[in-house]
Amino acid sequence: MHDIHHILKTYWGYDQFRPLQEDIIQSVLAGQDTLALLPTGGGKSICFQVPAMVQEGICLVITPLIALMKDQAEQLKKRGIPAVAIYSGMNRREIDIALDNCVYGNIKFLYLSPERLLTDLFQERVKRMKVNLLSVDEAHCISQWGYDFRPPYLQLAELREVLPQVPVLALTATATEQVRQDIQEKLAFKKQNVFVKSFARANLSYSCLYTEDKVGRTLEILQRVPGQAIVYVRSRRQTVELAKFLQSRRIAAAAYHAGLKFEERNRVQNAWIQDKVRVIVATNAFGMGIDKPDVRLVVHLDLPESLEAYYQEAGRAGRDEKYAYATLLYGPSDTKDLMQKVAEAHPPLELIRRVYQCLANYYQIAVGSGLMSSFDFDLAAFSKNYKLKPLEVHHVMKRLEGEGYIQLNESYYMPSRLFLLLDNMALYEFQVANAEHDALLRLLLRVYGGEAFTTFVKISERKLAELLKKPEQEVRRKLEYLHKLQVLVYEPQHDSPQVVFTTPRLDAANLPLNHKKLEQLRERALEQVKEMAHYVETSDRCRTQLLLEYFGELNDKSCRICDYCLAQRKKEREGQEQQLLRDKLLTLVQEKPLLPRELVQKFEPKHSQTVTSLIRELLDLGRLRCEDSGKLLVTE
Repeated sequence: MHDIHHILKTYWGYDQFRPLQEDIIQSVLAGQDTLALLPTGGGKSICFQVPAMVQEGICLVITPLIALMKDQAEQLKKRGIPAVAIYSGMNRREIDIALDNCVYGNIKFLYLSPERLLTDLFQERVKRMKVNLLSVDEAHCISQWGYDFRPPYLQLAELREVLPQVPVLALTATATEQVRQDIQEKLAFKKQNVFVKSFARANLSYSCLYTEDKVGRTLEILQRVPGQAIVYVRSRRQTVELAKFLQSRRIAAAAYHAGLKFEERNRVQNAWIQDKVRVIVATNAFGMGIDKPDVRLVVHLDLPESLEAYYQEAGRAGRDEKYAYATLLYGPSDTKDLMQKVAEAHPPLELIRRVYQCLANYYQIAVGSGLMSSFDFDLAAFSKNYKLKPLEVHHVMKRLEGEGYIQLNESYYMPSRLFLLLDNMALYEFQVANAEHDALLRLLLRVYGGEAFTTFVKISERKLAELLKKPEQEVRRKLEYLHKLQVLVYEPQHDSPQVVFTTPRLDAANLPLNHKKLEQLRERALEQVKEMAHYVETSDRCRTQLLLEYFGELNDKSCRICDYCLAQRKKEREGQEQQLLRDKLLTLVQEKPLLPRELVQKFEPKHSQTVTSLIRELLDLGRLRCEDSGKLLVTE
């Protein structure tokens, strides 16, 4: 067994752990079920990656975030650590091969979404895997009191029955006390065991600014605060319009949202990470899993739907522990508008059933079939086809996802993939008999080697076409033909939203929707909006204290850097300055009676107005009196 510090240094290059990481890792290595609350950027992944590397066997990582699981699996592979991710869009054969490699190969990490847990394919294989740890990311999703409840997470309790000796590490950035208790109960913790890093961010200045000109105020803030920034807005249209406006004011800005093609999203993201673009204007699709420590400013132009969401998004500023700002702009009707939006996000049961039936018709899925089937989803085309409003459909899809019937993934990129079905000898015989395909197959073997016989490999049709000196379209046609002949499996690139049926298709008329529970979720969502409004509209409390209180962390120490604390400090300074001016004024008059005009001239011009006010105040209080000559005297 390797020392955890040796593992940390060897694979991640760090000399020491961040606060609380080592305690969490030691708890996991002691075989204890562990819940860890670490703020955004607190280094959650290290907490399961290091103990998994120390022990023999494989770590199962459950996460609902496809982009994050793909990114983490790729990052681990770059560090020389074998890892795979299973997500929607992969075909059954591809998943089968990946799971076989987890059973018989040397894979150390298997990332998968909670929807995959109870599939026969996974259940059959997991019993044969040597699992050393079950890591549950975004653990708040298991609690119906959390802000992003997902029913498939409840299946984790059943997985624990299959792996009774394997400890669980539940990770989240935000959870109230009620949610913490619920996570441990739903994950069947043997005993309570929670590690909480303070939600306080000593270097992050929170502020809420009332304004009726959010665009103008954003420009003003960006001109005043230097450095990299994220500006969050609610709609895709707003990202484009605001980015153009900032560009017109000579601020390097770019729009980012889930509707952009992969190449464009990637280009924008990389330009911002490499500091070629200063400001990224984004919907909340941006930021998860992006490790950029030097963000100096996060601005919200719209109220987030909950304090949990706000804390996570604002927390992307100042991860390098240097001073940073999180500014939330709000206007006169923001709370009312958000209440309305949240109410719309909980559509009536009849509409939910209707859209579900339309989905089944659209993809021609019979009752009882379609489990884990995934399809490209075009919201506009689907809505038009069934004469539905796109926004209504969007809300219903989110509700169906919340009830565990489907999984809706925003646009994500999956490159073209290929797997050779024939063994070496059979492939050689095919090449001899089919000379027109020999050049392409030899090139595939040369570029991708033996790996293509054991797992799906990512391919680039453009690169293959360049090497063959053939048109790219011809290469695609040949690959499709070889796929039909079952020489290989060819999966062309995806770059569109995906809808996955996470249960066998049900009869829409009898879709088991719990009206009482849906109404409770609606009420809870509206309650979260009220809590958000309370945070924004409170003007006589430290912002950090308000956030800490919400998350159950009581602290009577003010942060000294939020808008309220800075205003209080300014008042204190002004009060101290006034006291010094008052003392000096009384001393001067005591030494020699003076006319008010003469007294004011004894001070710097910048203090003239304050001294004049102090003279009036001291006269009203009777500390000064005025002689018949007009000169001032100190009263005894």
